Amino acid sequence: MSPATTRDRFLGGRFSALQPARGHHRAGADALILAAAVDAATAGRVVDLGAGVGVAGLAVAARCPAATVVLAEIDPVLVGLARDTVALPENAGLAARVAVVAADVTAPARARAAAGLARHSADAVILNPPYRSAGRVRVSPAAGRAGAHVLAEGGLDPWLRTAADLLVPGGRVAAIFPAEGLGMLLDGLAGRFGAVTVLPVHPRAGEPAIRVVVRAIKGRRGGLTLLDRLVLHEPGAQAPTAAARAIFEAGAPLPPG
Repeated sequence: MSPATTRDRFLGGRFSALQPARGHHRAGADALILAAAVDAATAGRVVDLGAGVGVAGLAVAARCPAATVVLAEIDPVLVGLARDTVALPENAGLAARVAVVAADVTAPARARAAAGLARHSADAVILNPPYRSAGRVRVSPAAGRAGAHVLAEGGLDPWLRTAADLLVPGGRVAAIFPAEGLGMLLDGLAGRFGAVTVLPVHPRAGEPAIRVVVRAIKGRRGGLTLLDRLVLHEPGAQAPTAAARAIFEAGAPLPPG
């Protein structure tokens, strides 16, 4: 293992992941919350778009024993670490159900299919996309970190277009995104997905939401449902709430959506 890489355990030790110690986004709470948005009874193929080293996708595999998971990532450093992560001895129980593909999520359909992401090949898609628009923020000098945080030309729409393209009719998408970008996320779902649910995620009770988890069904009609909130920390402390601890350590699900 490279000195610049850490080996981190997730879901109470149910799996480990190799992550760059610096220069790239490091997976944590957001990835586990996103994985908790997938029903544990999910069967079939789940694609993690922009998977990084694969923490969210591996958490889905750990929580959903009937699912197979594809980790799709473009950054070659993270692709290599994702493959090494899947091969870790402590992940042996998941490895047979997890594959890694090097793919540009925003590429045309033919290029995605050649990389292993064919149309109508997924029963569920999860994504934790870059969340800042180019030109509106100061970009990190670390290319890996910038790529994880700053949307490329076209914004969020190419990610949701790809999600819709990959899903079978009636397939489900789940995304975690900063609360301030909810409007952009809903705009991207419109015309492709329905039966949308929104779960606000708050750092503490009484504080504004910092994230939203949005779930929707491809081709389904229906409006928007705002779910009860998820609060991460106890008042005035870093200690997780019981609900957050259950998600992070035991793989508990989010409220239905």
